[in-house]
Amino acid sequence: METVAGPRRFLTATAITGILYTLSWIAGLSVGAPGVAVNASGAEVVTAFEGHRSVVVVQFLCTEGLPAAGLVIIALVLARAARGPGVAAVVRTAGVVAATVSLVQCGLGIVLAGATASGTAHVLYDAVNRLDGVKMFALAVLAVAAAVSGVLPRWLRYAAAALAVAIVVSGVGYLLLVPGLAAVAYVSGVLLLVFVTATGIVLGRRTS
Repeated sequence: METVAGPRRFLTATAITGILYTLSWIAGLSVGAPGVAVNASGAEVVTAFEGHRSVVVVQFLCTEGLPAAGLVIIALVLARAARGPGVAAVVRTAGVVAATVSLVQCGLGIVLAGATASGTAHVLYDAVNRLDGVKMFALAVLAVAAAVSGVLPRWLRYAAAALAVAIVVSGVGYLLLVPGLAAVAYVSGVLLLVFVTATGIVLGRRTS
């Protein structure tokens, strides 16, 4: 009984982690925080966020803070299951780097939400966006490593490959503050949610 119950609990935890990752993002995007272009000035950011501090904080917590924990869990489980020389290390490193950057973004975003000086807001907003580019590159590496890990079904490998391409493009947009390229995040973001949630469910099933 114990040898069966353990894996089932692990399956539940892994699958739920993947599902909660997406639910957290959906919640964060649903709070109604104002949207600002990636190359907005500090004055524009202050004006947009004025009177919306609480929802901006909630959005950063739900899209950067909480998902970081889920990302680490999925990456570590995937690394443990991965096959092939060096793949596990790449998965683990990319996942931890992406999650760490996400946590830093969350902290900076919370401070940004209360910023009233345009100079401070500009520095913080610039940092959050450029870090998003760095995080996206780490997620691209994670997606490629996952695709060659030998543990994902074919359709999910294709999804991971598509994610890697799209998120590199949006990552360049955020790193260089180019709105046109950053807009690709609407595509890469959806692919990321599919990838993380499906990977959590697939990995959970493998442990049963």
